[in-house]
Amino acid sequence: MSENTNNNTTTSAVASVKPYYQRWRLLKDKLARYGIAFGGLAVIVALVLIFLYLVYVVYPLFLSAHADAVAEYALPEAGQGKTLLLAMEEQNEVAVRFSDQGRAIFFRVKNGETLSAEPVGIPGGVAITSFAQGQPAKGVVAYGLADGRALIVRHRYRVTYPGDVRLITPYLEYPLGKTPLVVDEAGSALQHLAVQVDEDQATLVAKTSDKRLLLTRFSREESLFGDEPELEVTHMTIRRTEEDTDFMLLDKEQRMLYLASRNGELRYVDVSGSEPGRFKEKLVDVLPVGTEVSSMVFLNGDLSLLIGDSSGLVSQWTLVRDAQNRFTMQRIRVFKVSGHKILAIRSEQRRKGFLTVDAAGVVGIYHTTAERMLIEKRVGSSRPVAVALSPRANAFVVLDSADKMHYWRVENEHPEVSLQSIWGEVWYESYPRPAYIWQSSSASNDFEPKFSLTPLLFGTLKAAFYAMLVAIPLAIMGAIYTAYFMAPRMRLLVKPSIEIMEALPTVILGFLAGLWLAPFVEENLASIFAMLLVIPVGVMVFAFCWQQLPKRIQYFFPEGWDAALLIPVVMLSGWLAFFISPGLEELFFQGDLRLWFQREWGIGYDQRNALVGGLAMGFAVIPTIFSITEDAIFSVPRHLTVGSLALGATPWQTMIRVVLLTASPGIFSAVMIGFGRAVGETMIVLMATGNTPVMDLSIFQGMRTQSANIAVEMPESEVDSTHYRILFLAALVLFLFTFVFNTLAELIRQRLRNKYSSL
Repeated sequence: MSENTNNNTTTSAVASVKPYYQRWRLLKDKLARYGIAFGGLAVIVALVLIFLYLVYVVYPLFLSAHADAVAEYALPEAGQGKTLLLAMEEQNEVAVRFSDQGRAIFFRVKNGETLSAEPVGIPGGVAITSFAQGQPAKGVVAYGLADGRALIVRHRYRVTYPGDVRLITPYLEYPLGKTPLVVDEAGSALQHLAVQVDEDQATLVAKTSDKRLLLTRFSREESLFGDEPELEVTHMTIRRTEEDTDFMLLDKEQRMLYLASRNGELRYVDVSGSEPGRFKEKLVDVLPVGTEVSSMVFLNGDLSLLIGDSSGLVSQWTLVRDAQNRFTMQRIRVFKVSGHKILAIRSEQRRKGFLTVDAAGVVGIYHTTAERMLIEKRVGSSRPVAVALSPRANAFVVLDSADKMHYWRVENEHPEVSLQSIWGEVWYESYPRPAYIWQSSSASNDFEPKFSLTPLLFGTLKAAFYAMLVAIPLAIMGAIYTAYFMAPRMRLLVKPSIEIMEALPTVILGFLAGLWLAPFVEENLASIFAMLLVIPVGVMVFAFCWQQLPKRIQYFFPEGWDAALLIPVVMLSGWLAFFISPGLEELFFQGDLRLWFQREWGIGYDQRNALVGGLAMGFAVIPTIFSITEDAIFSVPRHLTVGSLALGATPWQTMIRVVLLTASPGIFSAVMIGFGRAVGETMIVLMATGNTPVMDLSIFQGMRTQSANIAVEMPESEVDSTHYRILFLAALVLFLFTFVFNTLAELIRQRLRNKYSSL
């Protein structure tokens, strides 16, 4: 009786406990289900947020530029002469106009209020016969006089903050003294003038009324006793000229002189020589017959000329080296402004943009590198007379023939960006031909940014290609043998050993590849290629010899441990490749394989190149592809392989026709994940491939990938600058590329899975 009672008690206890565990298990299942769903949704939300943030940063690059009228007022001090030049300071608060009466009138940009009207210091009784502007950023101008002298003046602006309010005070400065300088000792009138002034030297080039072309250099000589520096003057006659000279420009290096006539003849003269008669001059026709030059200025940096003509075209000309390594003047692009004569061109002082004004009063803003028009606005109803573009290119002032001033604001943050400048070939200044170039920054505002993403995308694909070329055969073949042929005990050693390789930091792999592997490959290039031939041959010879051994010796080693026998074979074959390669290199490649490639095929060799990067990245990608592939093959149902063998198929036939087909979705996923890892790799390509943004298919040349470029340049880029946003654009392109590629890969994987799931 007591025994029955105990049994009943136990049964009731079990019955009461069983629902408790069931409830707990159901609760855990629900938690796991909701947790996994939440995690998956969180990943999707994170990806969407990343995408939206990238778009948010990149979007301003593609906003259109615009200009808005701010004010219109009468010309300040109109009675003090016609305007020779208009200029503005960088805050767009104060402007100046230089008149043909030798006056500098400073006024407020917003309303035309005159601040001061100062005489520049032209001697009484001497007529002004010419006028020239030096480098706009330095504010230098020069007046040429009828007695062969010239006066150099600089307009400057002093910024103070009385009472925490910004106050800009304009004033004139005389870098070479207030007394006019003698340019022509014979006293002839200076009809045309070009000027440049820097801290230690100034150069004036003048064409006189008797058709002589004169060059005068002024150099400051420091005194040993700390006195005021003395001004040393050198006079030289470049030549007598019978040709018309309507435009004259001297570059900021005071080296190249450009002379142009209205009929389109352009002469460029190297005036860097120190002796008369040593100047080198060349002539080029820049316009077709029937048109004439109407304006000529330097583009920022003084490496290119912008030439406007009577047909409404603006062409960019620059000196490039020809096939004989000689400098020639080349037209690299043309802008169709309008059908009217170009009256004036003003270059931006900090970018490669420019402003034009035509005879119809239309103001256009263009960018040379992007090769596009940004703004086109009609300003006023009268013919323009003068125009000033602010140093920051965010405002301009136009004076028309009715003595009306028009002040406009400009919003033009990222003019460098266009589909052509990002993805197409661009003819950059001083380059012999159009090219894909990435060179984003420099220490000077004169630099022409080169934002082509094409070499970065090319480098990304090149790095991934060579990495996969190394990783796919080794990883997949190794996974096939490990999962299908290797003994279980050996598999337990091999698989974790390869998978633990994935834990190695890529920065360590990149460090070793750059400092050890790259020099090693360079010194033993012939041996590396010899290994590709010797090791496979050695393995095949060993396999043949193994088959000839007696069965008792073959059966001495357990089945599935064959790979252990190949370890010494591979090592011996590698040693043999290194041993025989010097002789082969001497016999077939004249002792140096690298020089032979250069001499015979014109293929150069960089120490850090795609070969080194492919080996290092392949080593990093192998564990990923191997692990997923091995799991996919090992997970093939056992009844499929057993059934195939039972029907008479050999193990290799079973592997190829059954196992690989069934495991193909997993193998394809492994390859795609490995490819994604290679595309996104940063530190290895940064340290092992030279990080050079060149487009060269050669395995012996380096490259730069998008991820490496972002890692290198993002810390140095100015926030919200064009460079900064272009880097985010590169990240967005990489994001979209991997997303689209992985989506297509997933579709293919699902199709393979559906096709072979019935096996």
